[in-house]
Amino acid sequence: MDTLPTQLPTHQEPALRVMPQPHDSNVHGDVFGGWIMSQVDIAGSIPASRRANGRVATVAVNSFVFREPVFVGDLLSFYATILKTGRTSITVEVEVFAQRMRLANDVVKVTEATLTYVATGENRRPRELPPLA
Repeated sequence: MDTLPTQLPTHQEPALRVMPQPHDSNVHGDVFGGWIMSQVDIAGSIPASRRANGRVATVAVNSFVFREPVFVGDLLSFYATILKTGRTSITVEVEVFAQRMRLANDVVKVTEATLTYVATGENRRPRELPPLA
C-alpha cells in the first residue's frame, strides 16, 4: 500500500495508547483485525461513558475501515471524538494512528471507525443521557 506519512493529531489527547504484542498477531507479525476492533471499542467507550456519566453498551459498529496493516511493536494511538448524541445514544468516531517503532518518525493512520453506544442503567436497560453541566 502506498501510504503518505502523517502526524499524530495535536488538538487532542489519545483516549488510549497501546503496543500490540506477539500474541495479538498471526505468524507473519500482522496484528489481528479483531484485536484492533476490540481496542477501538474500548477507546470509543471512554468518551461515551464520560458523557453518559456511567455505563454504556456498544449497540452498533456503523463503519470500520482498515487502511494499513498494524505490526507487532507499533505504538497505536486511538483518538475518540463524540460526533453526536441522542436521547440515550452516543455516536463516537475513533481514528487509529500507528507510530512504526522501527522508524520513529513514521506515523500512519491505520484504522477509522464510527460506533454507537447507549447509556444503560444498573439493570442494563437504556437510560436517558444526563444534561450537560
